[in-house]
Amino acid sequence: NAEAFRAHADRLTPAATIPMHTPGEAIEELEYAVKVLGLKAIMLESNIRRPITAPPKDTPALSRAGGTFWIDPLALDSEYDYDPVWRKCIELKVAPTTHSGTQGWPNRSSISSYVYNHIGHFAAAGEVLCKALFLGGVTRRFPQLRFAFLEGGVGWGVMLYHDLISHWEKRNYQALKAHLDPASVDRDLLVELVRRHGDERQCSKVDELRRGDGYYRDPVVERDEDLDEWKSCRISEARDVRDLFVPNFYFGCEADDHMVAWAFNDKVNRFGAKINAMFSSDIGHWDVPDATAVVAESYELVEHGHITPDDYRDFVFGNAVTLRADMNPDFFRGTAVEDAVDRLMAARPSLAAVAAAE
Repeated sequence: NAEAFRAHADRLTPAATIPMHTPGEAIEELEYAVKVLGLKAIMLESNIRRPITAPPKDTPALSRAGGTFWIDPLALDSEYDYDPVWRKCIELKVAPTTHSGTQGWPNRSSISSYVYNHIGHFAAAGEVLCKALFLGGVTRRFPQLRFAFLEGGVGWGVMLYHDLISHWEKRNYQALKAHLDPASVDRDLLVELVRRHGDERQCSKVDELRRGDGYYRDPVVERDEDLDEWKSCRISEARDVRDLFVPNFYFGCEADDHMVAWAFNDKVNRFGAKINAMFSSDIGHWDVPDATAVVAESYELVEHGHITPDDYRDFVFGNAVTLRADMNPDFFRGTAVEDAVDRLMAARPSLAAVAAAE
């Protein structure tokens, strides 16, 4: 592909496929793709299926299941440290884009319906990595990284953004200690209230309540320092979620994706966020039966009043530009859109200016 597209570099650029089974393998291929082949776009796997080599002792039947695996999300609870891969992407000035599927996972294994297995499977794969990148603190450690999750739409990205905010508000370390710590339960008072107001069946369980059977934590298993699931993000207020999510994540969408309207709705999205929806059509596959109509179809979002013309510009142009140019200012040098890119980047307010305005 590097050779085939070279003569058309002013309008087309191929993407190198980078395996992610180990950081060493990924780094080696990144070096080869950029330094030897001269490529400037890459596509990574968003997760790795790793085999479960030995079944749990209490479930020996798993050894007969065949193909038993677990999903490594790469940025959280992984067998490997992938930070060297992210550093290499920064060094080589390539934005990590991902495109993996989940067909064949236990919840997408219908033997009769392709549609059942297909719907949402790219989105599910994108969420696996996106959620891990955020909770694993990757965007905190490497704020200059720009990730794109392709062909899964943006609806799941908007939902994840809001879920992260609401989970942080209710399950940050201080909130857990203040409202959800079982150790703070007054067991004597609880037993007294059950005896006073409970029926015979409930009163028969008061000894279990006093012991805390079923809900009091085991301090050996769950250490206090393990309660803070956000420590890698270093979040001090809910607004920080926006600043660690919105600039770093981009979401590839089809022309008919009406959830794009939600992504750009800064009146609905918390903290006035516009999630980076990005037009990346699946031309050549069954979901684009007419390649000549796909761009016109994407403009229906404006014609129907779902997004503004400025939002549409960002959808089909601006967000794709910043995804690449934020990491490689020369990405569009020598292309047909070089001048338009320069104008857009020059007019774009810096993140520091946006923060100061708030």
